Amino acid sequence: MKKTSILVAGSGIAGLGTALALARRGQQVALVGPRPDMQPPDLDEYHPRVYALSPESQSFLAGLGVWDVLPANRITPVQAMEVHGDQQGKVTLEAWQAARPALAWIVEAGLLERTLAQAALMSGLSWHDRRCTGWHHDGQASVLELDQGPALRADLVVAADGARSAVRAASGLAVDSHTYGEMGIVTHLEAELPHQGVACQWFSEEGIVALLPLPDTRGGRHLVSLVWSMPQDQARALLDWPQAQQETFLAERLAVLTSGRLGHLRVRSGVHGFPLFLEQTSSMTGPGLALVSDAGHRVHPLAGQGLNLGLGDVRALVDAVAGREPFRHAGDERVLSRYRRARAAPLRAMKLATHGLHSLFSSEQVPLVWLRNQGMELVERLPFIKRALIDNAAGQG
Repeated sequence: MKKTSILVAGSGIAGLGTALALARRGQQVALVGPRPDMQPPDLDEYHPRVYALSPESQSFLAGLGVWDVLPANRITPVQAMEVHGDQQGKVTLEAWQAARPALAWIVEAGLLERTLAQAALMSGLSWHDRRCTGWHHDGQASVLELDQGPALRADLVVAADGARSAVRAASGLAVDSHTYGEMGIVTHLEAELPHQGVACQWFSEEGIVALLPLPDTRGGRHLVSLVWSMPQDQARALLDWPQAQQETFLAERLAVLTSGRLGHLRVRSGVHGFPLFLEQTSSMTGPGLALVSDAGHRVHPLAGQGLNLGLGDVRALVDAVAGREPFRHAGDERVLSRYRRARAAPLRAMKLATHGLHSLFSSEQVPLVWLRNQGMELVERLPFIKRALIDNAAGQG
């Protein structure tokens, strides 16, 4: 087995971004994972999952030469965000309050993955079209086991193979996992009223509802993407219903929960669901091993920061590896410890923020109900706190 310098396990967004970023910094790197679907999307259809990319993530993708080749008509800048409490509390954050062009950009997961894959192929990046089945360190090298063909050896293996990471499982690193007893229900909706680039979120007894703006269709129809953190039993029942029953339920309940903010809402795509967890590995590294993105952690989607947090891992790892001393190899423990330290505070802060907010708004205790809504009204009246919130979100990761 010939040894390379760095192997990136996983060909999703995090894996592709890691491999491209390392290659651009002059590192000897190879990507391992199945090639994604390269078919162009239907002009009026959108990938079921979308991401809200922070300015920091947008800058990272621009540095890879990827952002400018994404079709502009498939990206929606978020000019403002409305967060509604479960009573009268409300906070509105607007990009102009912090002199920013946008708070975030809504991009389809499939579009971003496909564009990164095209960039990887055009760059000539070495790509092994195989699935990773295991990993071990033999005392001299990090060894990546594949479903076909001989194992691959490297100084460093980067586990970017998702929440069900085979590499992480083989590493023996412990995972602290907490289930929220909820599922994320996602679909796309046609709205009666234009969204005007505003992302909206509602906290309620029936879960957390977010409507993210999408580009209008060629026919001028106004589209938004729904992310509803719904109690698990209710979500499973919804997913088992016939399509017509799903559409009726969502239209009726969303009309109530959103107070008609965007008028009548109609389902226009399939309804999907995924379980929600808070997960963190005992360490983001092992011998000759580094974990990034969902392979290392997952947070509640209420802040929309999951991918931004993962791309923050990628940036920190690339900086640590590419900035190492000439006498150290990519998997050197000193190099990996720099990566661990760089990510410790951001990961801890996001875990506390998302879990804390979820706990706060899940409580039905009268003092907490009053406190959270009064707190939102206070923030709404203090521009300097709004600017701080916007700046923190922009640089999170």
